[in-house]
Amino acid sequence: MKHKALPLIALALAAGAAAFWRTDPLGWRTGDGGTQLTLYGNVDIRQVQLGFRVSGRLIEALVDEGDKVKAGQKLASLDTQPYQDQIAIAQAQVGSARAPLDKLVTGPRQAEIDKARANHAERVADQQNAELAFERTARLRPGGAVSEAALDQAKAARDMAVARTQSAQEALRLLEEGTRPEDIAAARANLQASESSLASAQTSLKDATLVAPADGVILSRVREPGAIVSPSDIVYVLSLANPVWVRAYIAEPNLGRIHTGMRVQGFTDSAPDKPYSGTIGFISPVAEFTPKSVETPELRTDLVYRLRIVIDQGSNGLRQGMPVTVRIPLGKGDAGGS
Repeated sequence: MKHKALPLIALALAAGAAAFWRTDPLGWRTGDGGTQLTLYGNVDIRQVQLGFRVSGRLIEALVDEGDKVKAGQKLASLDTQPYQDQIAIAQAQVGSARAPLDKLVTGPRQAEIDKARANHAERVADQQNAELAFERTARLRPGGAVSEAALDQAKAARDMAVARTQSAQEALRLLEEGTRPEDIAAARANLQASESSLASAQTSLKDATLVAPADGVILSRVREPGAIVSPSDIVYVLSLANPVWVRAYIAEPNLGRIHTGMRVQGFTDSAPDKPYSGTIGFISPVAEFTPKSVETPELRTDLVYRLRIVIDQGSNGLRQGMPVTVRIPLGKGDAGGS
């Protein structure tokens, strides 16, 4: 009788355990009167490919693979002599463009106007003398006192004097009117173009120095000093210290039990007793098949939704691609269903 009771007791214990501890796809578990959701994923650390925005010869590479760097730290630099030469040329062009603009804005000096008036008066006097000489020659021509050639010469001298007078008068008028606004605008635009060229040259000089955009660790050093690099070339690959994310996946039946902002804990095989705290930062609105890289004991053909879990800063020890078990404590209101 006692031996017959043993199988019954075993069946009862198994049934009780099944009711007490339930596992759904991708780790939905209930036990000890509380609930938690266990998910599986991998560490996702952002990487940045670093390079120069300008081309040139690499003259120094200051860090190597595995080195920790801080934001703003100098990593490498190019030969800056070509860019310093460009700055010198651009500065000279700015000076050449500024001088005419200053002259136009200031306008003509009074001494220049007085000189133009005197020149005009002189040209008027020359014109009057030339006209008198022509008239005198014209009166003498009918009597044969002067030749036809002399008359033509007097007429040419008069016409030249008239032209010089008109030119002097126009020059005086322009000085008295001052600088035209369109001339000032054209000179100012020329100066601005020169200043833009100078700013571009200064930017190129600054871009000849490569600095770390954020804290992180150098994953690879691709170029060595002496190499000629272009803006499309990668010099370093930087693994960012922050943010550190865990990419995990959840089955559709459990999707309603989580939300962004929930606190979670992550565990790794290398440190199973050391939890990494984090927060659910993103839940994908699009279903996908479970990636084969996710370490889960379930079949990988189910449709799931991707989660991005943001690990708190200062969580050292996580490496790119490392498998992580994510446990999400749930309240009683979140434990129902499935």
